[in-house]
Amino acid sequence: MKNSKSLVIVESPAKALTLGRFLGDKYTIKASKGHVRDLPKSTMGVDIEKGFEPTYKVPPDKKKIIKEIKDASEKAGAIYLATDPDREGEAISWHLLEATGLDKNGHPIHRVVFHEIVAEAVLEAFKHPRKINMDLVNAQQARRILDRIVGYQLSPWLWKKVRRGLSAGRVQSAALRLVVDREKDILGFTPQEYWSIDAELSRLKDAEAKFKAGLVGLKGEKKLDIESEEKARSIVSGIKAAKYSVLSVTTKEAQRQPPAPFITSTLQQEAFRKFRFSAQRTMSLAQQLYEGLPIGNEGPVGLITYMRTDSTLVSHTAINEARDFISKKYEKSFLPTHARLYSAKKVKGAQEAHEAIRPTSIFREPAQVKQYLDANQFKVYDLIWKRMLASQMAAAKYHNTTVDISAAVDGEAKEYLLRATSSVQTFPGYTVLYTEGRDDSPEEEPGFMLPHLKKGEGLKLLSLLPEQHFTQPPPRYTEATLIKTLEEKGIGRPSTYAPIISTLLDREYMVKKEGRFFPQEVGMKVSDLLTEHFKRIVDLDFTAHMEEELDKVASGNQNWVTLLKEFYKDFSPTLAKADKAERVHIEPEKTDEKCALCGKPMVVKTGRFGKFLACSGYPECKSTRPFIIKTGMKCPEDGGELVGRLNKKGRMFYGCSNYPKCKFISGYKPIAQPCPFCQGMMAQTGSDWARCTKCKKRSKMADLEMKEEAAV
Repeated sequence: MKNSKSLVIVESPAKALTLGRFLGDKYTIKASKGHVRDLPKSTMGVDIEKGFEPTYKVPPDKKKIIKEIKDASEKAGAIYLATDPDREGEAISWHLLEATGLDKNGHPIHRVVFHEIVAEAVLEAFKHPRKINMDLVNAQQARRILDRIVGYQLSPWLWKKVRRGLSAGRVQSAALRLVVDREKDILGFTPQEYWSIDAELSRLKDAEAKFKAGLVGLKGEKKLDIESEEKARSIVSGIKAAKYSVLSVTTKEAQRQPPAPFITSTLQQEAFRKFRFSAQRTMSLAQQLYEGLPIGNEGPVGLITYMRTDSTLVSHTAINEARDFISKKYEKSFLPTHARLYSAKKVKGAQEAHEAIRPTSIFREPAQVKQYLDANQFKVYDLIWKRMLASQMAAAKYHNTTVDISAAVDGEAKEYLLRATSSVQTFPGYTVLYTEGRDDSPEEEPGFMLPHLKKGEGLKLLSLLPEQHFTQPPPRYTEATLIKTLEEKGIGRPSTYAPIISTLLDREYMVKKEGRFFPQEVGMKVSDLLTEHFKRIVDLDFTAHMEEELDKVASGNQNWVTLLKEFYKDFSPTLAKADKAERVHIEPEKTDEKCALCGKPMVVKTGRFGKFLACSGYPECKSTRPFIIKTGMKCPEDGGELVGRLNKKGRMFYGCSNYPKCKFISGYKPIAQPCPFCQGMMAQTGSDWARCTKCKKRSKMADLEMKEEAAV
């Protein structure tokens, strides 16, 4: 029997707990724990002949949740779908109705959308519910089906042409091509020698007023290229006895404006630059901050707005709050006369006009909540808070000076031109609080002030400093620069960057060394093969074009089935033609292990159940053995070496090398730092936590790392 209570459905238990504080006892809140329906894993699940009709299945682990939601609905009045405010969240709401049939039982169905989990925003959203937006749902469906078609038809093709276990994807393969093409540019790069010449000068009347000026070229001509040491020495010899004088002095006041508040991609980039967080870790931490964490007596509090957004728009309320905070905490000069307004669409093809990522309250300072957050949660919150506040602060001001200097050689018509520049900060503005991290460019040198020089003033040459240089190849991608490039080229969407990078690493298409991505041989071969036979799929412009088409579906300006038909019309014959391609051979990875039967080196191969070691003498010798990774750590049971092995599902587990005598086993990676409680072995159970295999107590990874650093 129905009562006055309404049923609210969200994705996560943490979000449910936080909403419960605001909505009170008139609402029952249930969590779906993500999607409740999806395409089947074992088959493609898309009937191409029937207009790309998808077949959705409820996974076994979600059947209990569906039953709980149905049972709760029998006692409820209205149903409120409060899933996340993006296409994925819209699709989850639709799938919930399709899986439960709640919309067919006479329940009033409402969709509520809010971008921050604070009382005001949540209660306002419940006052203005709407219907499910099927344009957004269809955009998500089209993306899911499109990626399923590509993945489920290209991946088996790769198995036949390369080896089992590989995968291809519409966005994944375009991202791989970026990494591979960059590697080819580096390998094919030929360094070019060039020289620079600096002159150390001083004023004639003040020998202590020293400064450096770089040789630019000949006066009135283009830049002087110095390609060899011989040419550099010739120029140095020629201008040693030159007369130096000031041609011009130009001064200019410059400003540096603060960056906009974070969107998903810029948050991922900055978290990598400053903390070396992966995109996946950053999004996991941001999700925790968004859904709510216990803060003192307040209970669960949503600390930031929704973290999947490509809009830099900020509400007027948040802007006014930030300006109020600045006026109270800083001198008057740090507050601009007018509020800074940022465009809603800073990114090519930006989706729904969400807000930027910002604190739900700027008055909730990082120092006030630090004790309630773990080390990594605090880092991300502190970063978001500072970026938002800085975006409303005054610009930093600089005094820039450029001095052009003549070096005239007696008896010669040519006159050399040198240039000295300086940039000195005269007002810190927003930089007093926040400065952006950098990718591959060197850190800025501290500003210095040139001596006070006048036009026509003579100068004294103290020394000439020729220096050899070589042109450098383009740098390999880091997580930040790869995400930045994907964003600039319109490939994928902010929510896809983290899983794309994880997939490329998991498939061993590339590895990360010292923070940079290096494509592996298999990644190079797969990218080349796809580029040769599926040029359109991995074409960067085509991938970006598909994102634009999906945006049109979301806005109701494109039919999603028509979009899929247009794509498949070209894809199907291309796949049929590619089936005739020859198989690609990849040299197996060599190891230091020797075959127990014939003594030849063992190599790493990949089979149906993942990696294994095989004799390089195959087919004459067919000896094989399990693939193991030596950890260099001792087993807590008998002191034998702990090694990593793959199970039949390709998942890594850790056990004693003395198996079967010792049967110690752990599904988690052991770490060197012992348990702080019992000195037992600790194993990492997630990005932020570790658990003792002996006493079972948990510790934060950050705490263990700090103890390890202190011990060193």
